[in-house]
Amino acid sequence: MSSELLDALTLLEKEKGISRDVIIEAIEAALISAYRRNFNQAQNVRIDLNLGSGTMRVFARKEVVEEVFDPRLEISLEEAQRINPNYQVEDVVELEVTPKDFGRIAAQTAKQVVTQRVREAERGIIYSEFIDREEDIMTGIVQRLDSKFIYVSLGKIEAILPANEQMPNERYKPHDRIKVFITKVEKTTKGPQIFVSRTHPGLLKRLFEIEVPEIYDGTVEIKSVAREAGDRSKISVHSDNSEVDPVGSCVGPKGTRVQAVVNELKGEKIDIVKWSEDPVVFVANALSPSKVLDVIVNEEEKGTTVVVPDYQLSLAIGKRGQNARLAAKLTGWKIDIKSESDAREAGIYPREEGILSFDDEDSDIDTDTDLNLDFNEDLE
Repeated sequence: MSSELLDALTLLEKEKGISRDVIIEAIEAALISAYRRNFNQAQNVRIDLNLGSGTMRVFARKEVVEEVFDPRLEISLEEAQRINPNYQVEDVVELEVTPKDFGRIAAQTAKQVVTQRVREAERGIIYSEFIDREEDIMTGIVQRLDSKFIYVSLGKIEAILPANEQMPNERYKPHDRIKVFITKVEKTTKGPQIFVSRTHPGLLKRLFEIEVPEIYDGTVEIKSVAREAGDRSKISVHSDNSEVDPVGSCVGPKGTRVQAVVNELKGEKIDIVKWSEDPVVFVANALSPSKVLDVIVNEEEKGTTVVVPDYQLSLAIGKRGQNARLAAKLTGWKIDIKSESDAREAGIYPREEGILSFDDEDSDIDTDTDLNLDFNEDLE
């Protein structure tokens, strides 16, 4: 019996990752429960589990008192000193009360309790593992689908991909391998519950971290992400190293790095723009691929008025306003786009001499398309 128990403990520790101490504690708790239930006892007891010999002994723990009111929990000083003359009041005496057939009954009754404790410990290990993966990316396998959720296997546990976190341009089938972003890990009575997403902006950010070594090592930083999943996204990037081109790093040789991300997102269009702390430059870059003539900033309202050539107005706004909307999310600035003719009529363009304008030949603002890349079709 002892060798079987030791083998079982070793196997659980190796396969389930549960420490032997946790399992022994579960067994002892189960034996106490079995003793109280099967022998109708309520006293304070302790289980002595000897793994070497495979024996189990039950000891009743009683406090030494002057006058006994509850013989199940107390023992008189006189009686205690018959056992050992050194006992004093408030000491605890342990008396063996192991029933004759306790081993058989305990094994039957404790089985369910031990299984439950082992399951709880296993759930705790899984929760600890996945709570550290929150806001991280993992590869999973689609297991099954229903009207509300897609269930994705992440190895030790099945995650939930809700309908509103699924990309509209994707169709999922069992056994498909997909990358998902872990949005939330909850501890429930039935074990850890993990929610994942395919539409979260964090998924796009993590994919670039995987594909671009300069982002992973911190040379290039993703400053912001704006995403309309399945259709179009924009990211802004920056590097403190003047010798590193952050946009070029994300594009990769012949566009291989960004194309890998596009492929994972099933053709989602991605604009990569250069970040700047100057809102004039940043907003102009964010409106890629349209050309910008001028950006007028209203600091109080955190808003901007952007002037674009007449023929570029629809491109700057984008299909159903998408380009302007994503640029506003990316920069955090409100963006009001005006055509050049409307701006001239309103008297806001060109601005007075001495005020920075994109028409100035000496301006250090660069709106060339090599800093604002769209790897798919134009927005028109």
